[in-house]
Amino acid sequence: MKKSLMISQILFVLLSPVWLKLTEYLHSIVVAVVWFCYTFSALFIICLVKQLTVSFQRRVLHVLTSVYAAGLLVLLFFRPNGQRYESYSLSPFETISFYFSGEVDFLIAFYNLAANIGLFVPFGLYYVYTARHPSAVKLLAFSLTGITMIEIMQFITHRGSLDIDDLMLNTIGVLLGYMIFPVFQKVFKLKD
Repeated sequence: MKKSLMISQILFVLLSPVWLKLTEYLHSIVVAVVWFCYTFSALFIICLVKQLTVSFQRRVLHVLTSVYAAGLLVLLFFRPNGQRYESYSLSPFETISFYFSGEVDFLIAFYNLAANIGLFVPFGLYYVYTARHPSAVKLLAFSLTGITMIEIMQFITHRGSLDIDDLMLNTIGVLLGYMIFPVFQKVFKLKD
């Protein structure tokens, strides 16, 4: 496992010019967030393939999720060079279509679409790990409420645009976390 994880970290470093390009558009913490997601994904795949399990306490889950959420909030609200946004899009698929139009650099388009889904997957997983009686309907309601509040705050503070596509993609990410829980639980076990 150590060898596989080491190879994944070397690959991450070799791809650092790609990650650093993202800092032109986003807060530099994006590199740490990408590293965390990349490393965590590599660890998960290695453990899944080798049929290894990792047990952790509920307290550890709360701390890790809190740190992750704080990093995500920095990424969502603090932009480089004091960038300000005053736009909004309430037309479904308008922003998604724009990213597929070819008018945006591929890396930026890919990151924005993938990140809007992928960065919210952990919240769906967290919900299933911590809820007494997990329900997709409750999770959908929590997700729509929480993400709508984030979108509105980004718009009010001019730190991001109010975008219905972000709401849809973020919600898909949370629900995806909910759906992949059975596979995820094969590796990561919660100790009570």
